[in-house]
Amino acid sequence: MRSKTVPAGATRLSAALVAVLATLALLAASAAVVVGPAPVARADDRSHNDRSQHASQYDHRSPNDGRQRPVAHWTAAWATAVHHPFALSEWFGPNWSEEGFADQTVRQVVRVTTGGSQVRVRLSNRFGTAPLRVTGVTVARAADGAAVRPGTLRPVTFDGRTSTTIPAGSDLASDPVRLPTRALQRLAVTTYFAQPTGATTFHEGGLTTTYRAAGDHRFATAAGPFGGEATHSYYLLTGVDVTRGPGRQVGTVVAFGDSITDGALSAANVDNRYPDELAERLVAAGLRLGVANLGINGNKVLGDSTCFGERGVARFGRDALGQPGVRTVIVLEGINDIGSGGLPDTGCGTAPKVTAEQLIAGHHAMIAAAHARGVRILGATLTPVKGNEYGYDTPEKEQIRDEVNHWIRTSGEYDGVVDFDRAVADPADPDAFLPAYDGGDHLHPNDAGMRAMAEAIDLADL
Repeated sequence: MRSKTVPAGATRLSAALVAVLATLALLAASAAVVVGPAPVARADDRSHNDRSQHASQYDHRSPNDGRQRPVAHWTAAWATAVHHPFALSEWFGPNWSEEGFADQTVRQVVRVTTGGSQVRVRLSNRFGTAPLRVTGVTVARAADGAAVRPGTLRPVTFDGRTSTTIPAGSDLASDPVRLPTRALQRLAVTTYFAQPTGATTFHEGGLTTTYRAAGDHRFATAAGPFGGEATHSYYLLTGVDVTRGPGRQVGTVVAFGDSITDGALSAANVDNRYPDELAERLVAAGLRLGVANLGINGNKVLGDSTCFGERGVARFGRDALGQPGVRTVIVLEGINDIGSGGLPDTGCGTAPKVTAEQLIAGHHAMIAAAHARGVRILGATLTPVKGNEYGYDTPEKEQIRDEVNHWIRTSGEYDGVVDFDRAVADPADPDAFLPAYDGGDHLHPNDAGMRAMAEAIDLADL
């Protein structure tokens, strides 16, 4: 959410046309989603030992009887939504997406929301313009800062090879790695790029420190080599999946939305976003479900942005329905379509005004796509904006928010409703945040507000 804009050239479409086009696009995208390794243009560094280990560890055939073993079911234990590289440091601070990496190692820390006996990592060159060479990757249990726990470092392979090349526009999943994990454990994924990458696909609002070091430090256990540079974004890394073994299936809950889902104004490095708090509730309740956060700062249902990702109806099939093991999606999106409409360009494009009808048509499209895949989908009401100084708080925009929220609550189109609006609103002034939950800009919740949102979710609906 922190954006107020979409690209120039967007037009105002009728609600019916928006619904038809968005639904067709989503159904096509969701039908085309395939979770697993994408085609690799070139890979090498496959030794005889690599081949032997690959055959014994990952081949599903028994050497004795030739029969197929049960297929492992993967669950998204951590995920993030990626977008175009951009720099807007006056708003968000520096990041490395435009400069990329050359003879550098990047260590990224994630917290998995459910555990398993094996892990795999997913990388993306979705918004790259050329093939991207990955020299090598490791995964380990994280320690303090950039350090990892000794004895837990594992090399990651791709089709049995330690190096790989990801074609432009493609995603790639690794081979399984034998590293037992438990829910809420932190892992470190370390990637070395020997050759210049150029601008890289990334996720700006990571709220978690990512470290960079010169040279190849994939197997460093101490934090020392990573003491120089850090940002709070994720680069190329889109997911960490887990499996409990063949035949043992665990589902994933996807939180889909904008900066409120992404955690803007939540504290960094403490995992207090509402999806993080939801994951903790599930663990406390003994429910083995993964939670994947697919929010993007500034994202909209109907508008693309050069900074803040493809429109929600375009990315829903891939980012939400494409997550391994997805069973339920929570949709919290639309406040940026309303609030940024008609505001001037601040570097990421301009946004047309939208109507409640147009937004509802976009939500209809996401509902249809989820149901076509047999996925449960919950609608979340849009949270308050009264007092916001970004231009979101006007009588006209508040009326649209009220109309959309009324439809979410009463239409019965969603499989269930999560009333985030009422969870964080001030009972004495329902159009405003409760002061104890306000992140300070009257638009984003603070950590206490994030907890209140997570507590508003009925776990039985998941």
